[in-house]
This record gives sequence, C-alpha cells and structure tokens, in this order.
Amino acid sequence: MLKVLTEAVHKQQIKISLHAAEEALTEHITPAEIESALLSAQVLENYPDWWLGPSCLAYGRTRTGRDLHMVVSYSELPITIITVYEPRPPKWRTPTDRGGDE
Repeated sequence: MLKVLTEAVHKQQIKISLHAAEEALTEHITPAEIESALLSAQVLENYPDWWLGPSCLAYGRTRTGRDLHMVVSYSELPITIITVYEPRPPKWRTPTDRGGDE
C-alpha cells in the first residue's frame, strides 16, 4: 500500500476530491505538502472494504515538519485523496494516537 502511495507521487497520479480540496483550502495545505507527506507516510488505519473502495488513513510529515492525515483511496492509480487535515486535539493526542472525542 505504501509503495502505491509513493509511486503515485513519483508518477503524478494523485486526484484530490472536492471534500479534500475544501479541507486543504481551509487548513492552508498545499498540493506540494500532500505529496511530501505521502512520501513519508505510514498507515494508521486500513479500510479494505470501504464503500468508496480500498482506502487507508495515512499519516505523513511534510519536509517542513507539518503533520498531515490523509484518507486515501489506493486501489489503483491515480490514487484519490478523500480528505486531508492536520491531526489536533481533542480528536488526536499525538499525530498517531487518537484522543477521546472521535
């Protein structure tokens, strides 16, 4: 799965959903930051049977150290970024540890 994410970045095979684009604009997340975070991604949760197709919650850090979460549909290229955001309390204690309010 991580290989597919990296391959998508290198081949410029990334689509961004309308929802992800709106979230990115709200949080001032650039396409370059999404790509950078995908290159350092680790999978926090896998959703192989999700109705939108096999997807995962990926965590990555940009070159400048910004933590990002991305829900990515990865079944084939191009991958689709379904949502993107910075993990923050109270939903996230740390970038990889969920808080109490989900």
